[in-house]
Amino acid sequence: MNQTKALVLSTLAMTVSFMIWSVFSPIAGQLQQLYDLSTLEKSVLVSTPVLLGSIMRIPMGIVTDRLGGRKVFTITMLFLILPMVAAGFVGSYAWMLLCALFIGMAGSTFAISLTFVSKWYPPHKQGFILGIAGLGNLGSAGANFLIPTVSEKFGISWVFFGLAVCITVMAFVFYAFTKDSPNKTERKTLRQSLSVTKQKSTWHLSIFYFLTFGGFVAFSVYLPTLLIELFQLNAIDAGLRTAGFVLAATLIRPAGGYLADRFGSKKVLMVVFIGIGASALLLSIALEHFVNFSIICLLLSMLLGLGNGAVFKMVPEVSSGNTGAVTGFVGAAGGIGGFFPPIVLGMVKDATGGYNLGFILMAVFAVACLILQYSAARPKQPGVKNKMEYSA
Repeated sequence: MNQTKALVLSTLAMTVSFMIWSVFSPIAGQLQQLYDLSTLEKSVLVSTPVLLGSIMRIPMGIVTDRLGGRKVFTITMLFLILPMVAAGFVGSYAWMLLCALFIGMAGSTFAISLTFVSKWYPPHKQGFILGIAGLGNLGSAGANFLIPTVSEKFGISWVFFGLAVCITVMAFVFYAFTKDSPNKTERKTLRQSLSVTKQKSTWHLSIFYFLTFGGFVAFSVYLPTLLIELFQLNAIDAGLRTAGFVLAATLIRPAGGYLADRFGSKKVLMVVFIGIGASALLLSIALEHFVNFSIICLLLSMLLGLGNGAVFKMVPEVSSGNTGAVTGFVGAAGGIGGFFPPIVLGMVKDATGGYNLGFILMAVFAVACLILQYSAARPKQPGVKNKMEYSA
């Protein structure tokens, strides 16, 4: 019973937190008009929460290993009340940017949630279970679905005030109805936790997650802008279609973990990287065709979701005693992977007048991940496996 509560409430808490983490994307156009922003300035505002939320996954994963997810998750959610309320009152781009930075703490809940949940389940179930826990990404879909309507009816300020109320309620519910796992692991020193950085596997998974989760985050925060600029959709329609992208990528994530449990992460990721590279190239030539663009985006969302599940199947296998640390590093890489693409797309648009080059760069990176996965998964000697082979 406590095991199920931990999974369900952690997923719900992460969902609300991710709504906060994605708050700027659906209202980016309104904020651009309000503050008279350039495309690059708007991209920076949308991407800023991703930066802190990504970097803080490393220490928050380690702290969760040491202090327990119940306490750390609750304190983090209560902290988010402050920048959300402040954002409802500010009246300048500079102050909004500062609020956006601290709102980024919402993204660190990913590392807290997965570390908290993983301690409740045995390793052979963690591919699928962590995929379910990752459904908290649906918060990004919820943000794109709800926030444009709230903003239109009540104003931008009440977007922030409303989410502040939601996270307050969620924090108290989470603390009241969850417990930390009785399956205690040896408490690690900071030096022991950071020892995961010496393992090539940690860096390989970080690079893979930089692509898969980074691609997911980048699309979830920048797709509304693309739909509005390329196809003249209004904010509500763009938000609904982006919500569909996020929904597809998130719902298929447990399937990525399940397939990795059954067939091995190596095989799943090989298919994913080939598919992402091909889809990105197709997107680069489909930016003027709405139907083609929509179909390719949907396919890409599913590939990214499968990749996210497959990568995190590997995390407990890299260092079972340091799950929080590995989760933090890999999760941080994924979040940072979501920070740069919107800025790159903004720069590409300002420099070239289009977004084509940005998607070509994504395809190139997918090919690089494919090569790295293939080389890392090969045994160095006949009959000897290295760590990246796992259960492949």
